[in-house]
Amino acid sequence: MASEGASGAASGGQLQEKLDLSKETDAKIEQARTLVNAGQLPEALALLSALEKQCRVGNDNPSLVRVCEESLKLCRQVGDEDAMVDTIQSLVTRRSQKTSAVKALVQTALPWCVEEPFAPLPVSTDSEIAFRDRLVVVLRDVTDGKLFLERERAQLTRALATIKEQQGDISEAANVLQDVHVETYGSLSKKDKIEFILEQMRLTLAKKDFVRAAIVAGKVSKKNLAEENMKTYKVQFYTLMTIYHRHDKNALDLARDYHAIYLTPHILADGVKWREALQATVVFLALSPYDNEQQDMLNRIALEENLEKLPACKKTIDLLLKKEIINYPMTHQAELEALPVCHEGGEDLAAHWHEVFHRRIIQHNIRVVSVYYKRIHGARLAQLLQLEPARVEKEIASMVSEGSIYAKIDRPKDIVRFSQPKTAEAVLSDWASDIDKLLNLVETTTHLIDKENMTSS
Repeated sequence: MASEGASGAASGGQLQEKLDLSKETDAKIEQARTLVNAGQLPEALALLSALEKQCRVGNDNPSLVRVCEESLKLCRQVGDEDAMVDTIQSLVTRRSQKTSAVKALVQTALPWCVEEPFAPLPVSTDSEIAFRDRLVVVLRDVTDGKLFLERERAQLTRALATIKEQQGDISEAANVLQDVHVETYGSLSKKDKIEFILEQMRLTLAKKDFVRAAIVAGKVSKKNLAEENMKTYKVQFYTLMTIYHRHDKNALDLARDYHAIYLTPHILADGVKWREALQATVVFLALSPYDNEQQDMLNRIALEENLEKLPACKKTIDLLLKKEIINYPMTHQAELEALPVCHEGGEDLAAHWHEVFHRRIIQHNIRVVSVYYKRIHGARLAQLLQLEPARVEKEIASMVSEGSIYAKIDRPKDIVRFSQPKTAEAVLSDWASDIDKLLNLVETTTHLIDKENMTSS
């Protein structure tokens, strides 16, 4: 007969009695193993089931955990899949089952279907695959809604998504992962969370659900990606973001993505990878609309030492930063457009980038002309830009609409005015400023003359 132990936690106003059933557990586990070796698995499970109830009622948690683990191991030893599933479902749903027992059941069965951290177990035969898939589903049902098993649920969910993907059902795989808000799980490390979110992003993008992909991407902290041990995840994240921004045809965001990849230490250490990343950064900067951020990035890229090793990229940056008209096609433009990043997404997207390249050069040239000319004949402007007058007028109208330049076109006289007329207040302010400067000059000159007279006398 088991000896009586110390009193336990209070329940219903009374102290729960704790029993020490370790000796009885040792004896019955050994007896169950003997029965299994004799081919009597049902009898062994019945013996352990009765022992499980004694341990649960007697609040002997260590022995309870041992009994639950042994029950599953015996099923595994025999290879009886149905018995294993029935045992899990039966033990988990027992009245007042201890959390330690449920956790032990899940953690014992988990290595039989999931590898660390989130991959399903590689299997070879059809029967092994069927058992793995069945066990993943059963364990996911067990972990549903249990905070103490949130890490295990994340692993099982990731494994189920991989199984769906292997079966060719990308949409369902993405839907499975969407149900898990891993960013709220306190038991997962930052690396595990980011790895899980990156997988959510990958499947969501594969499903072509770009709206949800943007929402998921917002869960990733850029600060965490900047940490030394996160550099691999940083490259994965920004590589996925290039897919999203390429779909949006957002050249400036693509330039930011590739620049972030380029600045990663292990990319800088790889001669091939940093070249690809820096070339892509320059290409998409050239394709970006003119604004302060684009100009800031151009100036920062121009200071990169590695740019000297990429003549086509350096020449392109220099041309875009100079206030000079660029001839079309631009020097080395064919080399830049032949890069693989310009052809990712299909030939239609490559044709789009080619057209945008032409537009950016035209817009650059118009901005240069607006700096040096207050007004110019439309025919002369078209001649300088080597374009049809209608195309020039269209681009000027577009730039004025975007607010990047000021211009007015007088069609009857064929004159384009780039100087903005001043208001009466502005003219008066300029006049007052000029008078102030003149008086300062007069005062300074008078002082110098007086000083010279005093010195000579």
